[in-house]
This record gives sequence, structure tokens and C-alpha cells, in this order.
Amino acid sequence: MNLSSEPCNISDWLRLEATVKASVYVVTSSFAMSITVLVVTAVSQNWKLRREIRHILFCHHLLCISSYCALGVIFQGMRALQAHSPLLMCWVVFGAQLSVGEGILFTLALMALNTYLLVCWPLKSLCLVDSVKYRVLAGVWVVIVSKNVCLFLIEGISPTPVSILQSVPVCPVILNGIPARATGMLFLFLPLSVILVSYFLIYQEGKRAGHFNKSNTKAKKTVLIHLLQISLHVVPTLTFIALGKKCGIVFFAVNLVLFGVFAFAQGFNPLIYGLQNRALQDRLHQWICCQGSRGHLMTRRGSVKAKAQSCK
Repeated sequence: MNLSSEPCNISDWLRLEATVKASVYVVTSSFAMSITVLVVTAVSQNWKLRREIRHILFCHHLLCISSYCALGVIFQGMRALQAHSPLLMCWVVFGAQLSVGEGILFTLALMALNTYLLVCWPLKSLCLVDSVKYRVLAGVWVVIVSKNVCLFLIEGISPTPVSILQSVPVCPVILNGIPARATGMLFLFLPLSVILVSYFLIYQEGKRAGHFNKSNTKAKKTVLIHLLQISLHVVPTLTFIALGKKCGIVFFAVNLVLFGVFAFAQGFNPLIYGLQNRALQDRLHQWICCQGSRGHLMTRRGSVKAKAQSCK
């Protein structure tokens, strides 16, 4: 890995790109964290929602999105401010962001697979999913973290070992080698294949059972919306991996455009995948109304106490 202060790393274009990305991450992180706190709180306070794997996966998905955006603020902020951070810190922050970013796509794959099991194997899926849900999640995270640690070690010793404690003005280009890009492609196509196959089997089952007729077009629209949302995740990511890191105005312009599309998809993920759920909508509405009633009651109590004190 080239750690020299090459012009591409310290140029005004790179700082501008990092500044724009950090600013966008601040907005998406604030929105994602607000939705995450709202949904996780509502699900955790209702035992019926806590028992359903789709709500557990959705909360896990939201936590991954919030963590990804928050880590993006930190990493891009270090690059924009030229913080002279230790190389190890750059690796840790970028590696954590990369891991939760892959966790987003793998969670979508698990959500699609769970939907397929519920539609095509409704009697067997409940016991199967309940018995292995946490083990599957733990296994996915072990694979993701182990893969990224191995890639960082490979790039850290090639062509020569580097000092991970040295300070760098701008966090350097990371995981740009052929092994890292090939592995990134594999970890992109694997969950994507699971998603596409699951949706195809769901469509075939619905078509066979008559669920996708004119009286039930909502299911078709949901599948199409999900596929469009996934494409907004996959296409920018695939283009990033294929192009690699290069210098030049054109590259930075394309990079920012792709990043804008990706950030847009991240911001609308909670609305697409979770807030269309009727049970979750009802629970959120009840929880918000309950919180509003408590706040109104506390306000009234405070005003009554204030009037009583004034009368005294």
C-alpha cells in the first residue's frame, strides 16, 4: 500500500470530496439515528414484535445503517480536516464502516430469505427460524469481520510491512488491491444472489397460488420497490469497486454522483423496508401518541403546580 503523500491524497479535490461526503453523512446519520431510536424503542416495548424475526432483522438493519453513517462522518472528517491520524485508527474506522456496510446488504438478504420461508414454507419456517436466527446473525458477522481483518493484514504487509502507528496527513487509500476488490465483488454478489433468488421464488409461489392477480397488486409493487432500492445500493457500490481509486476531476465528479445516489438509498431504507409494515406502523402510532399524552399530562401538572404556588 502506498502511504506516501502523493498529490491525489493531499489535493484540494480530495479534501472537497471528503468535506462533501462528511456533510452528507451528518444529515443521513441524524435521520437514520432518529428512525432507529424510534423503531427500536417501539419494538423493544412490545413482546409480540420482539418475537418476530422480521422486526429483529429490521432493527438490526437500522443499527447497521446508523453505524455506517456515523462512522462515515468520522472517517471522512479525518480526511477533510487532515487530522494526521495514526494509520491504525484509519484502518479501524474504515474497517468498521466497511463491515457494517456489508452487514446492511447481508441483513437485506436475510430479510428476503425470511420472507421466502414465510411465503413458501409457512408451517416449517417458524420453528426453523426461531432456532437458528441468532446463530445465523453471529455467523454472518464472524465471516465479515474475519474477511476484513485478513484483507487489512494482506495489504499491510504488501509489498513491505508498514508502521501502523505512524501518523498520516490524510487517511490513505485502503483496500484498493486486486485481492480486496475481488473479495468485495464476491461479498456483493453473494447476498445479492440470495435476494434475487428469494424474490424470484416468492413471485413464482404467488403466481402459482394466485396471490399476484389484479386484486392484489400491492405485492408486485412492493417487490419492484425493493428491487429498485437494492439497485441504488448495488450499482454505486459495484462501480466504486470496479473503478478503484484514481486521481482527476472526472473521477471525483463521478465519485460524488455515485455517493449521492448511495446516500439517498441509505436515507430512505427505513421508509422502504420497515415503515410500510402495518403492525409496526400501528405500534409506532400508539407509542408516539402515548409519549405525546405523557408530555401533555406532565405539562398540565406543571401548570397546575405553578398556579398553586402563585396562589400561595
